[in-house]
Amino acid sequence: MKTSDFDYELPEELIAQTPLKDRSSSKLLVMDRFTGELEHKHFSDIKEYLHKGDVLVINDTKVIPARLMGVKEDTGAVIELLLLKDMGEDKWECLSRPQKRLHEGTIIKFSDELSAEVVELLADGVTRVKLLYKGILLEILDRLGEMPLPPYIHEKLQEKDRYNTVYAKVEGSAAAPTAGLHFTTELMDELKEMGVIITNVTLHVGLGTFRPVEVDDISNHHMHSEFYQMSSETADILNEAKKDGRRIIAVGTTSTRTLETIMNKYGEFKECSGNTDIFIYPGYEFKAIDCLITNFHLPKSTLVMLVSAFSKKEFVLNAYQEAIKNNYRFFSFGDAMFFKKD
Repeated sequence: MKTSDFDYELPEELIAQTPLKDRSSSKLLVMDRFTGELEHKHFSDIKEYLHKGDVLVINDTKVIPARLMGVKEDTGAVIELLLLKDMGEDKWECLSRPQKRLHEGTIIKFSDELSAEVVELLADGVTRVKLLYKGILLEILDRLGEMPLPPYIHEKLQEKDRYNTVYAKVEGSAAAPTAGLHFTTELMDELKEMGVIITNVTLHVGLGTFRPVEVDDISNHHMHSEFYQMSSETADILNEAKKDGRRIIAVGTTSTRTLETIMNKYGEFKECSGNTDIFIYPGYEFKAIDCLITNFHLPKSTLVMLVSAFSKKEFVLNAYQEAIKNNYRFFSFGDAMFFKKD
């Protein structure tokens, strides 16, 4: 399969630049994953498609203000770091720009309270650094860092919390699990009252999720690994649902990748944590989930490939054309899709 097989033309004006005032008022394109049949709804209508006993799996990761602007201590050259992955002991995997100005031992200064020492230079602009600071790192990042909005968003975010879900709690992501941005606390309460079971996993979104595919043959694409974890409580809920034949509905591709990783590894859900570089594309056989709530994804991205594997590439690309025709908003702050299975 070629990367170009997953391309489509998108008018630039349909790339959502700002979040809607009401999270759940976005449009929702509902697609039967087996027939491709489409329905136009609003996200708050998701209640019509969820039933008592369904298990909704959310990703409770929280985006940190991970974009930092600093200067090289020796020359004053401006350097940008995007913190991607906490490696432990204050070492982080980052994207650095421009990486060509860096070498091992370079000190990048962000303020009197935060600097970074370059430890290792890797491919694709990935750099490992050791953060040097006094105090509590997350408090320092909150003061100095910016929310790492994707490059296709040119508007400044007025409220930092709008690039996080209402249920975000485990800090560590470099990007939001955007399907979850549509949920309000009120909507989640309504679903619980209906008997929908809501449980959580954690996957810290990093380079693996949003790195573009730059090879022609998609089987040659390498996914960077991302940290995930599942609690024993969530594992028990999911195993019970599987045993009873009840639906498991993933909120977003990050939840999907976490659930499929665990099911592939253990043959069941279990309390665990680790790193996943799972790459899901057509031909993959899903073992964990029955339905999927997700956003509209970039052309030729691994996420378009994932949703094409969950349904059928022709159905997905047809749905995207229907969304374009009906002026749906695309990408992180855009509208949503629900891939249903009755």
